[in-house]
Amino acid sequence: MSMFPDANILDVNLSTGEIQKNTLDGETYRLYPGGCALASYLILNSGMPPAADPLSDEAVMVFAVSPTVGLPFSGNSRMTVAAKSPLTGTLGLSESGGFFPARMAANGWDAMVFRGRSAGPVYLYIDGDSAELCDASGFWGKTTLETEQYLKETTGDKSLEIAEIGPAGENLVRYASIMTLATRANGRNGMGAVMGSKKLKAVVLKKRKPKQPFDKEAFRNAFTASVWARIENNAATKNLGINGTNSGLKATSDAGFLMTRNGQTCTFGEKAEKITGNLMTGTILEKRDTCYGCSIRCKRAISIPERGVIPEYGGPEYESVATLGAFCDVDDLGDICVANQLCNMYGMDTISLGATIAFAMECYEEGIIDEETTGGTALHFGNGKIFEELIKQIAYRSTPFGNLMAEGSGRLIEVFGKESAGFFMGVKKQEFPAHMPMYKHGLALHYAVNPYGADHASCTHDQLLIGPSDSEGRMRMASLGLWKGNENCFGIDDEKVRMVVIGERFYTVMNIFGLCVLAWGPGWQLYGPSDLINVLKYGLGFETSVADLMLCAERQIAMMRVFNYLAGFRPDVDDMLPPRVYEPLPEGLNKGVFLNPDEVEKGRQLYYGMTGTDPETGCPDDTTVKKLSLQWLKEKISCECCS
Repeated sequence: MSMFPDANILDVNLSTGEIQKNTLDGETYRLYPGGCALASYLILNSGMPPAADPLSDEAVMVFAVSPTVGLPFSGNSRMTVAAKSPLTGTLGLSESGGFFPARMAANGWDAMVFRGRSAGPVYLYIDGDSAELCDASGFWGKTTLETEQYLKETTGDKSLEIAEIGPAGENLVRYASIMTLATRANGRNGMGAVMGSKKLKAVVLKKRKPKQPFDKEAFRNAFTASVWARIENNAATKNLGINGTNSGLKATSDAGFLMTRNGQTCTFGEKAEKITGNLMTGTILEKRDTCYGCSIRCKRAISIPERGVIPEYGGPEYESVATLGAFCDVDDLGDICVANQLCNMYGMDTISLGATIAFAMECYEEGIIDEETTGGTALHFGNGKIFEELIKQIAYRSTPFGNLMAEGSGRLIEVFGKESAGFFMGVKKQEFPAHMPMYKHGLALHYAVNPYGADHASCTHDQLLIGPSDSEGRMRMASLGLWKGNENCFGIDDEKVRMVVIGERFYTVMNIFGLCVLAWGPGWQLYGPSDLINVLKYGLGFETSVADLMLCAERQIAMMRVFNYLAGFRPDVDDMLPPRVYEPLPEGLNKGVFLNPDEVEKGRQLYYGMTGTDPETGCPDDTTVKKLSLQWLKEKISCECCS
């Protein structure tokens, strides 16, 4: 067996043009072994003041993968982009898949650190150890697909992998995304705006030979040879490939937890049938797409010629259909697909965009804003025909209303007035995804305490604890130490808090190692936690345990909380849910269900206790600091308090 490998870090100063190649020793790297953990570690040790403006030249941005990314197994090619979020002000994280992460690893880089701000538009070109900044003024202003095409045509290299921003990132839309293949998004938290503020249009990777496992035969037997049998025997994963992530939208609506009309209601009724993944498969699906090395093939590439929707921009996932559809009471699949394409084209997060439009629609219908504010647009629920023009206005900040909407709904409250505050659905200024917290009470607690705002892909969801003890969901949770079930999703008791604590740690492990939740998450689990140990054993020649990896996750969560504390966040102000979640659900199977504020508060305090978190600062307590070997982080808190 080998020691954990060293990490290769490319450090790019965009202000000076200087590029350095650094190494993080394996002994340190194993504590922060990739993805979100490595990115957070590098940011906290970058010299960036946590109180810095996220769009200033003081801000630091990191791309990070893990040493397992790029090995030949399903659900492994994912990358974290981290920076101080222009949307939330917290340490922001964003994950994406595709082929870029595996190509980054093949080029030999575990992380790229970007500092400063270029005087003019540039892109970074990487070919193994060679890295240079090149002029991007010739394609600044182009959309994401245009950027991909331009770079491949001008270089004569069709095999390039490119991470780019579109006009939304260039114009600093606070929820702008970084795109690869014009279809895969590092969305949420506004990483595209950070990249745009640095005048960094793209990162371009030359094709290199892929990584090879430490023990090729054992790795092949454990993963490659068994993958088709695993998929065939896993109904949930198999269905993902056939109908995509949107296959469960109607069931979500029927069960009464689909956010509809900005969360005023919880079911989309018969309209849900018009926008399901099954309907997409049978009507507009051009082909199934995939990420590097993955056999599931859950990505959609769609075509609607009469609406100008082309497969090169992919197709909408569940979150996109729900936020651009049910959130806004829009049941025209064509309107939703047009909006999704525009988000990929301009580089914008579909969740924050759809939720911000839904928020504005409610404000319009309640008379808080009018057509004088909207620039003549009638922002009625159900009117998807406004999407095309409004999304363009937002991406380019080309009108006063588009400029406002580019700030996100959390900041619109400051403009629309306190009457609109009750309509905001989010935490830390990040909008809710399409999973209703009034139904999933454990997830609601996670929304509140999650360091980078409301997020659905960073914790276990309550319904996995429902059902017989021998059901697939229960057995998956039991493998993580959550063996006790619940009768329903409602209520926050001690076991539900344990679910949040253990669930967010396991999801963090996935984000550290660049693993896709659709293959590795307990909701599907093509592979389980013990399989990850074998990935490290056969892939890297490194032996470890699930317990040790969960400690890595604890370290990562603690680092984010310390950054937030140093940036001015406090639990009693910021770890809070919006008022609407405490109102009873108005209809559906769960009519009358609501979150109990006393239960949420008790759960919040118990969460801090279970995680060794100071409830006043949000930082790890002294015992937790020692347990996690984070004395260096404690010193940063002490230095800040003394300054």
